[in-house]
Amino acid sequence: MTAPPSPPGPDWRPRLKRAIVLRHDPVRDQELLVMPERIVVLNDEAAAVVRLCDGERTVGDIVTELSGTWPADAVADDVSGFLARIRDEGWVG
Repeated sequence: MTAPPSPPGPDWRPRLKRAIVLRHDPVRDQELLVMPERIVVLNDEAAAVVRLCDGERTVGDIVTELSGTWPADAVADDVSGFLARIRDEGWVG
């Protein structure tokens, strides 16, 4: 059994890897991560986080920005956990 991914630090500035693009699919009206040989359909919450992964914002900045949209007590854990998972997938660096 593998250990869960360690959460990223609040000063990390996540950015989508060069070969990965966030695109809107107008047919499905959903956000997609388009990568070589794979497409991932994102829910609204995941898309909101990925949209902010521009290499400029820190994890703390992302949490602060999203705390205005979703309950603040859950945002920090949810964002950190999600970013840890997509970092381990190799989607952000």
